[in-house]
Amino acid sequence: MTKNRFFWIVALVGLFLDQLTKQIVLDSFQEIGETVPLWEGVFHLTYVTNTGAAFSLFTNGVHWLRWLSFLVSIGLMALAWFGPRLKISEQLACGFIFAGAAGNGICRFVYGHVIDFLDFRLINFPVFNLADILINIGIIFLLIATFRDTPNRNNRRES
Repeated sequence: MTKNRFFWIVALVGLFLDQLTKQIVLDSFQEIGETVPLWEGVFHLTYVTNTGAAFSLFTNGVHWLRWLSFLVSIGLMALAWFGPRLKISEQLACGFIFAGAAGNGICRFVYGHVIDFLDFRLINFPVFNLADILINIGIIFLLIATFRDTPNRNNRRES
């Protein structure tokens, strides 16, 4: 577990926070659609469910999406455990993606849908959750890792 420790730290903390926030929503809201404005017309906490993927793509795809989340999570854990020592940016990328995929995957297995609650109304953005944020942060770190390792024109040898 110490080989790729940043993966494990981010993965476990992110997954815990995702599940904690979803449980708080379940404990705090009485019914789906209930909303609490934190900044009226700009940002609300709104309890909704999503049987699809991000932005409600693949609506009612919960059956195959739960298995996709499971496979991604298992694959990332196997990479961190059995694979090589990853660079820190790669560990962070994989850890964030794992936390988000596992967090939404748990919801799909337990409830048959994902619990969403972060509602930016100012830009009419789809309601989302912490797992979605974690996946996007992971993608950003993955892009950083990818472009950091890409040789630029000035570093290439001329033949």
